[in-house]
Amino acid sequence: MTSVLIVDGANVVGSRPDGWWKDRAGAARRLHEGLLVADTPYDEVVLVLEGQAKGGVKAGRDGHVRTVHAKGAGDDTIVEQARVAAARGDRVVVVTADRFLQARVGGVGAQALSPSWLLDQL
Repeated sequence: MTSVLIVDGANVVGSRPDGWWKDRAGAARRLHEGLLVADTPYDEVVLVLEGQAKGGVKAGRDGHVRTVHAKGAGDDTIVEQARVAAARGDRVVVVTADRFLQARVGGVGAQALSPSWLLDQL
């Protein structure tokens, strides 16, 4: 069984008051770089970006990290990524502090972890 970690990029970046709002693309790029070198127990990491953050990382695969640009709402893209992975039989974990999103991904068979867990890994 493959394990997939789906990262709500906006929520993780927004969990640290480090000035990310001044450079959303740069904050997304720093998160992506951290995910590339992080030692996590997941086979694949999916970073979902929306809005201005999409300018910081191109969509596609870079090693074990796959970046997805949300066409509309980031939450909808995260739920769809979780649904597809769970339907394949993957173990799916979503990183977000958004309680409504946690409930939505739980409905498709994913577990949720907090941004602080992920930031401790980086």
